[in-house]
Amino acid sequence: TLEEIAKRVFKSWFIDFDPVKAKSEGRSTGLPYNLSELFPDSFEDSELGPIPSGWVISKIGDISENFDRKRVPLSKEDRSKRKGDFPYYGATGIFDYVDDFLFDGINLLIGEDGSVEKEDGTAFTQYINGKIWVNNHAHVLTGINPVSTEFLYCFFQFFKINPYISGAVQLKLSQGRMNMIPIPIADNNCLKIFDQIVKPIFSKITIKKSESLVIESIRDTLLQKLISGELRITDTEKMIQEVSI
Repeated sequence: TLEEIAKRVFKSWFIDFDPVKAKSEGRSTGLPYNLSELFPDSFEDSELGPIPSGWVISKIGDISENFDRKRVPLSKEDRSKRKGDFPYYGATGIFDYVDDFLFDGINLLIGEDGSVEKEDGTAFTQYINGKIWVNNHAHVLTGINPVSTEFLYCFFQFFKINPYISGAVQLKLSQGRMNMIPIPIADNNCLKIFDQIVKPIFSKITIKKSESLVIESIRDTLLQKLISGELRITDTEKMIQEVSI
């Protein structure tokens, strides 16, 4: 639900250009005055068609920093010898947990090969905040100021990547092709306000995910003990009450 809020704001502002359309037609944008003033009241032609006046068409490679060089794949045997608490990510999610990390902080993972394109035509993406290890099946990106990683993540939720995929048997979104993807970029003030709106949302998402992992861990531990007979229902109720207090 939280992510959907951020995506709807992005789509309205940067894909459908709703505030600009409203102003160009002499209608109210429905936004507070300070937000409405961020947007122009006309369009201009571009390689992607009409875009808000004063905005520019950039490329993913120009507004993001790529850290693919830092990725290190680990075989299943290697991972079995390095069990730990740090998530080991691939193109679509966590494959394992290992004893060290390669990346820390906020990063955007985009599927590079194998699982590249989802059913809706968009890329496999993962917004990560924390210490992780990444194999060589996912690109690792961050935004370059004033373009944030959150902005990039939202963009890829709507962009159809098929024209940039190569390979007949093994699909691949190469770094070179990904870097050529065009993207409309607003002025710095508009990007700054967008970040002020969505970054707290993504922070809440990160917190909720962490809480869910803790709850899942407690559930799995209790289920094992209940199935084995080590714990009884009354014991678990008492434990829950003690934690709540």
